[in-house]
Amino acid sequence: MCFFLPAKAQQAAVKTNLLYDATATVNLGVEFGVAPRWTIDLSGNLNAWNFSENKKWRHWLVQPEVRYWLCERFNGSFLGAHVLGGVYNVGNVNADFKLLGTDFGQLKDHRFEGWMAGVGLAYGYHWMLSRHWSLEAEIGIGYIYTQSDKYECPRCGDKLEDDKPHHYFGPTKAAINLIYVF
Repeated sequence: MCFFLPAKAQQAAVKTNLLYDATATVNLGVEFGVAPRWTIDLSGNLNAWNFSENKKWRHWLVQPEVRYWLCERFNGSFLGAHVLGGVYNVGNVNADFKLLGTDFGQLKDHRFEGWMAGVGLAYGYHWMLSRHWSLEAEIGIGYIYTQSDKYECPRCGDKLEDDKPHHYFGPTKAAINLIYVF
């Protein structure tokens, strides 16, 4: 049973992920209604800069998603299925932790340059703030296959490993989106 404001006239939205904005990652998403309870969401992200002390979190990522809305589109809870793909160049980042078999501590003394592809499932909630403005939170989990070259140090150094594959299981999407709905 749904107890929300009607959103029947809403067909499309543009959005920015505030979590990516906080990491200096330029991002833009668009979402289109394709049926009363179905939408297609497409987001793109780019971080093309080096930070102080040559810290790198450089990447681009594309993440399309199909969403099923439990009430009506652009209103309330939704379930999503997404794919993702991109390339990265990451190093000199002090992230001394392990998560589900991935050792992020290696990012401090090594640089990794490679590509990734994956799939995931997500849950999210969309709050209508006004006729056109909304806020949305989403979390996704899934699988990512990545292949990268490992380098000796963040700035320079010799290649230590070539095309090393890695299988990652865990969070694949996290978003707090500020949205303008048409």
